[in-house]
Amino acid sequence: MAWKLEGTYIETCNCDAACPCVFLSDPTEGDCGVLVGFHIDQGHDGDVSLDGLNVALAIYSPGNMATNPWTAAAYVDERASEAQHASLVKIFGGQAGGHPAALAEHIGEMVGVESVAIAFEAGERRFTVRVGELGTADIERIDGQGGGPVTITGHPLAIAPGIPATVARSRQLSFHDHGWDWSESDKTAFFSPFSYSG
Repeated sequence: MAWKLEGTYIETCNCDAACPCVFLSDPTEGDCGVLVGFHIDQGHDGDVSLDGLNVALAIYSPGNMATNPWTAAAYVDERASEAQHASLVKIFGGQAGGHPAALAEHIGEMVGVESVAIAFEAGERRFTVRVGELGTADIERIDGQGGGPVTITGHPLAIAPGIPATVARSRQLSFHDHGWDWSESDKTAFFSPFSYSG
């Protein structure tokens, strides 16, 4: 069955700006902890509508993200029905193909999949994802020349390939689950639209 998702994603990690991981270099802190949030504006998996739902991923890499297997945890919007939950786990877990499958190839261990309340707030410059009581990613666009956005395109470790990622900085990255205890600010962040299909 064909599937397609379109929406907005954000990510922030513990690397100093600008994060070298997206260029397949070593993280600035020796390891990398990343919180990624997705809001699906429009989506379906066959006849299962996925409109308006959110997904979050917490990812840890002990070193270079291109060469070290990731440990990951997935969080699915608690508003999802059983069928929607199954579709989102299948898609973001890589079993449905498309770009999520390419990202999932980096995962060495999936430590959990949970249903939680996920709030995704989007503005022109600032984006926030709250993953229940477990974590928050609050980011704000940085200004480039003339006050415009700074973007990168074509980087090899892209969450949303083919779409320029806007560079941001974290106001807050906090996450506390599975033994991870992250608390950062003023670190690397990105956001952009995304479009996945399979």
